[in-house]
Amino acid sequence: MQGVIKSYDPGTNDGVVVREIDFEEFDLADDALDQSIFRMLRPGQRVLFELNDEQQATKLSMGSEVDMETPEIH
Repeated sequence: MQGVIKSYDPGTNDGVVVREIDFEEFDLADDALDQSIFRMLRPGQRVLFELNDEQQATKLSMGSEVDMETPEIH
């Protein structure tokens, strides 16, 4: 699934990701960044994720950064 980070606290690793297809919000699992390239997350960052048995976002990886592209200048 692809989503966008809504909030993230680097001190506690608590955060919320919003799934793009339906805007449903999921808390980050304690292991969400384990074995990930991420050490920190920022609001608005696109990520790919899975849901664990507790319906928490886990296994975060790099999502599409379409929102970070430089706009074309005409």
